[in-house]
Amino acid sequence: MKISQDELAQVLGLTFQQVQKYERGTNRVSASMLVRIAAKLQTTVGSLVGEDVVAEQDVAMLTALSTPGAIDLLRAYGQATPKGRKAILNVAKTLVEPDDTADVA
Repeated sequence: MKISQDELAQVLGLTFQQVQKYERGTNRVSASMLVRIAAKLQTTVGSLVGEDVVAEQDVAMLTALSTPGAIDLLRAYGQATPKGRKAILNVAKTLVEPDDTADVA
């Protein structure tokens, strides 16, 4: 959302100079003010403090981990011997590869 410092200051009941000081890091921002600012900017507090940046790989990984059984599979993999891990990986790869021998109707 694009909004000027002056507009943001008005909706927050601050001076634009105070908003400038927050933006530059001259003055500290209270947690409650961060929440209000985030709400007015239609964003998250995390994005304002640089902690909300999630890489596409992270999103893909979180999506995969939310698949039913994924955590159980990871636990089993972690507890397996090196030979067992190799077997688990081979089975998993075999199950997701396209089957070239399937009948094409």
